[in-house]
Amino acid sequence: MQWIEFGVFTALFLFVSVLGFAATHWRRAESMQHLDEWGLGGRKFGSWITWFLVGGDLYTAYTFVAVPALVFGAGAMGFFALPYTVVLYPLVLLPLLRMWSVSRVHGYVTPADYVRGRYGSPLLATLIAVTGIVATMPYIALQLAGLEAVLRTMGLNAGGLAGHAPLFIAFVVLALYTYQSGLRAPALIAFVKDLLIYVVILVAVFYLPSKLGGWGSIIDQSAETFSGPDSGGSILLGEHNQLQYATLALGSALALFLYPHSLTGILASSGRKVIRRNMVALPAYSFLLGMLALLGYAALAAGVEPIVNGATGEPDSNTIVPVLFDQMFSDWFAGLAYAAIGIGALVPAAIMSIAAANLWTRNIYKEHLRPGATPAQEAKQAKLASLVVKFGAVLSIVFIDPQFSIDMQLIGGVIVLQTLPAVAIALYTRWLHRWALVAGWTVGMAWGLWQLYLIPKDPATGEGHFGGSAMPLSDFSLFGWQPLPDVRTQIYVGAVALLLNLLVAVVLTPLLRWFGAAEGSDATAEADYYATEAPAGATEAAEAETSGETASR
Repeated sequence: MQWIEFGVFTALFLFVSVLGFAATHWRRAESMQHLDEWGLGGRKFGSWITWFLVGGDLYTAYTFVAVPALVFGAGAMGFFALPYTVVLYPLVLLPLLRMWSVSRVHGYVTPADYVRGRYGSPLLATLIAVTGIVATMPYIALQLAGLEAVLRTMGLNAGGLAGHAPLFIAFVVLALYTYQSGLRAPALIAFVKDLLIYVVILVAVFYLPSKLGGWGSIIDQSAETFSGPDSGGSILLGEHNQLQYATLALGSALALFLYPHSLTGILASSGRKVIRRNMVALPAYSFLLGMLALLGYAALAAGVEPIVNGATGEPDSNTIVPVLFDQMFSDWFAGLAYAAIGIGALVPAAIMSIAAANLWTRNIYKEHLRPGATPAQEAKQAKLASLVVKFGAVLSIVFIDPQFSIDMQLIGGVIVLQTLPAVAIALYTRWLHRWALVAGWTVGMAWGLWQLYLIPKDPATGEGHFGGSAMPLSDFSLFGWQPLPDVRTQIYVGAVALLLNLLVAVVLTPLLRWFGAAEGSDATAEADYYATEAPAGATEAAEAETSGETASR
């Protein structure tokens, strides 16, 4: 046990846990027994709170652990996350403004609520809800994997069931304060999380090169390491992975704000001006992401060896960054860095479980099981559902163990991308028929999951399943037909699945109309897509409280 590191980590972990429980009194509502209050923070977060909340939601343990681990193992491919977060915000700005406006007018809490109103189809809305819940679970699991890696580095590395004990500890703490405080908990904790991350990264990117001979030397040593025949990586993209890099970046950008937790942060904001400001300011996190990715090369130059997982006997690539900090920094600063990673896992995991719980409550429980549920019953159901979602995430990490932990997020992306036609495209046109959307979703989801299942966990032996998210074009087949049998260029599975989804929807739409299939009603037709703000005074009050003006008065 690294007792100093563990002590610093535990102190900060307990501090943010107390904040999580105390958040129920922060910006206190008349009653938390309402989904708008528990699941969306009252829809009144101003620019600063939204920036920390959405930033804490999008830049997670995935950023701090999984991206550097991928760079450490695969080299240049790991940097796909940088262009993905650069092209993201221009792509989603206008759709998010429209989604916020129509959700404000109709009181929608989830993307499935919007689909239900847009197409008048309970089935399509249910499919969107189930997709969001399933896609979120491996993403939460990725956060818990980051926290588990930190605890292993500090000495908690047992075998058997005890090997996942840190994961269950994180589950219990996260479950308790999320159950009590709802979205206010991660919103308040995000301030501490981001402050810690900025401090740790700014120190690391200046201190590590001074100890390792500068960034030029670090890159040269990484290139030499990857030059070996069995390295499995390169500091430059090769001829077979350039398409994979591009489709990973674009597919991830399209998928990110389709995740229910991303939209939850947006719908909790108080107005369209808040969203615009955040789309301008959030790329600051992308700068951090680029520096974090370079830690993978720093770990190569420092000769870091990942810790062996006591449960499986295999190296745990998630421990690369924690071990790097353990080797290169003093114990107290390493403990500070571990706390940043751990808190960086708790904030998004809390938001994700809340978003998935909102989907269950609004689009499955209330739609099909208890249509007459009161707001208090909805809030209670969402709290219970958030516990179940976290447990599902724990199972995801126990049973899905891909080559790189980042593939948990990319596998979730394959799944959630199949909602793009019904959610994002529907914001601008209702031309696609609702039954064509159902058929497209079915084809894209079935083909994508089957292809993910076929990807081996161990590429060298071909054994295992759900080992990644990229496939060679030679493996692409439809009913046994392989159009590119000799092409070894790889591509992101989610991009191909989405294309099949759209193709089916576009082809079937005119056929269904020709046969006279019912279109369904559109409850959003009269929505004000250009609504500018929340009810009068809400935005100003939120901003004033955030900046401390209310307190000073």
